[in-house]
Amino acid sequence: MIRREIGKTGRKVNAIGLGCMGMSAYYGAPMVEKEGVALLHAAIERGIDHFDTAEMYGFGANEQLLGAAFADRRDKVFIATKWGPTADPVTKLPSGYDGSEANARRAIENSLRYLRTDHIDLYYLHRKDPARPVEESVAAMAKLVKEGKVRAIGLSEVSADTLRSAHKVHPIAAIQSEYSLFTRDYEADVIPACKELGVTF
Repeated sequence: MIRREIGKTGRKVNAIGLGCMGMSAYYGAPMVEKEGVALLHAAIERGIDHFDTAEMYGFGANEQLLGAAFADRRDKVFIATKWGPTADPVTKLPSGYDGSEANARRAIENSLRYLRTDHIDLYYLHRKDPARPVEESVAAMAKLVKEGKVRAIGLSEVSADTLRSAHKVHPIAAIQSEYSLFTRDYEADVIPACKELGVTF
């Protein structure tokens, strides 16, 4: 299987990873934990080592599933998760975005607990908080890197200008965005910016 480096981190992962959102949210009923764990173990056996989740994928449910699957084989997996969106505590419906340091710290502690790990390999800002500059959110994430809770920082669905602004605060390892036959917008400016800065798209 082809292996590619994530940004300039020195960490290589297989080119094909597994997005885990649908196992816990948005596409029908959540998987039964036993079945989800079996699927994740089978993915590892087939060479997959890059697994992508987020706080908002079931608001903890998906991270907990990965934690159950990977607790005894953490050295075999590269875990990416995301923070930023907020939800109503009762309905669990999205309620906005909070890119503050306080929310970053709340989110990382939950993610570490749910994932049963002491660090996140790649921590994305899931969406830029429109109420504050991206530099503020990235500075908060940079503190988590310094503390050893996060190994690398990523951004999701941002413009080339936002990427450049963020990269000045702390190296951005990866950008995550939809890129398909139907969505080619990022070819105009974001992908060239990634190439310029050494950021994985």
